[in-house]
Amino acid sequence: MYGIVSFGGGSPRAARRDGDEVVDLSGFDAACTGPSLNAFMALGPEAWRQARTHDGPRAPLDGVTVHMPFEVADYVDFYSSLEHATNLGRLFRPDQEPLPPAWRSLPIGYHGRAGTVVPSGTPVRRPAGQRAQGDFGPTRKLDFELELGFVVGVPAEQPLSLDEFEQHVFGVVLVNDWSARDIQAFEYVPLGPFLGKSFQTSISAWVTPLDALQRTKPPTQHPEPLPHLRGGFALDIPLEVELNGETISRGNAETLYWTMPQQLAHATSNGATIRTGDLMATGTISGPTHGSEGSLIELSQNTRFLADGDEVVLRGEGLAEVRGRITA
Repeated sequence: MYGIVSFGGGSPRAARRDGDEVVDLSGFDAACTGPSLNAFMALGPEAWRQARTHDGPRAPLDGVTVHMPFEVADYVDFYSSLEHATNLGRLFRPDQEPLPPAWRSLPIGYHGRAGTVVPSGTPVRRPAGQRAQGDFGPTRKLDFELELGFVVGVPAEQPLSLDEFEQHVFGVVLVNDWSARDIQAFEYVPLGPFLGKSFQTSISAWVTPLDALQRTKPPTQHPEPLPHLRGGFALDIPLEVELNGETISRGNAETLYWTMPQQLAHATSNGATIRTGDLMATGTISGPTHGSEGSLIELSQNTRFLADGDEVVLRGEGLAEVRGRITA
């Protein structure tokens, strides 16, 4: 895993996490001497592979200060779990078809707010907003969302194929897309989420390279996607959610209907450019069985939400955790 740390009272620099130790990467390349991973990420896949075996000064993990790992250029959140999209559609639109018309044809997504992406451990202030017509105040329905996110290293100015994913994507983080469900429900038609999600998104402070993650076959999709979205791979990553010390959900990233390579191919298919530091999240990852849902609204069937003082911890095998505690 890669991150940004301060050794003792020194300035922030790139580091590699090796178990319970941290390896200083500032001697690997000048790109590793700054306060974010962005310059290092832009070096490309060969440099990323070499850095995984570079040795340098070491320190115990609990003896360094960990910072935000990279500067977020743009932030996109997809809606790629069939189970989550179906569950939310039934809760928000009980008299309509749960899936939007285009959902099985392409990875639906929206642009979030890059400026409110924060590292694990940052407190989560309960947001205020318009909960209903004429009703403004703190959200009564604060929720978490268990997601993965991939981080762009090498920029591109042209559409990318699924096979080009690994040439441009630096690694993967855990993502908690905090959501105010009452604000979201009132505002989201017809343009989608805005203030109900833009107040904060938390990511893990360490980025796991793609080569370190277990891959598996992508899911079968019906109807078959168009040619530019066919193929790719899924990630086999066991996931879990802990609320106030109790594990309340267990799932796996392999259940996602739309994969990360498909998400990037779709995002660039119209010619949109990508930049170093772009963060693209999968959307909530929910499985097909009860207890594998990736949000509290699904787990509780819209009866329970986060209270002040609650702490949520997201974990994934091979990934660093995301932790956040709710404040008033």
